[in-house]
Amino acid sequence: MTSRILIAGIGNIFLGDDGFGPEVLRHVFGRVNGSEGVRATDYGIGGMHLAYDLLEDWNALVLVDAIPNRGSPGTVHVFEADHGSPDAPAGLDAHGMDPATVFASLRALGGTPPRTIVVGCEVADVGDGMGLSEPVEAAVPEAARAVESAVAMLRAEDGARVGEV
Repeated sequence: MTSRILIAGIGNIFLGDDGFGPEVLRHVFGRVNGSEGVRATDYGIGGMHLAYDLLEDWNALVLVDAIPNRGSPGTVHVFEADHGSPDAPAGLDAHGMDPATVFASLRALGGTPPRTIVVGCEVADVGDGMGLSEPVEAAVPEAARAVESAVAMLRAEDGARVGEV
């Protein structure tokens, strides 16, 4: 059985670098969407939509999002989300889009978050306005490659598990 992988771009395109997730999705959409077991969706600010979609049987989620500036705007980070964080909000939030709120809403709906790989980029500016800052725009190709690598890794791990059975 082929694993099912959801690629979710999140962020508000009207808040500068917060639009990083949707921009990366624009770059990877045609290369990954529709390939066996993979669906890529730009969720924008639709946190509840993502939570409802995660109620489906997904083996993994690749979440593409802007992350806080830690001193290096434009730096891409790839890491696995920790779904056991005690700091997550506790219920349904129809307007929240940050990942912790999405996962809390999913749990409130009776779902369980799948394994989640985050491809994030440190922001430079999330003020009102459209368009990414120069360092974040320059990071989009690297992030697109990271998304494709995450999908390949998840598929390889799934193939290895199938071979073990």
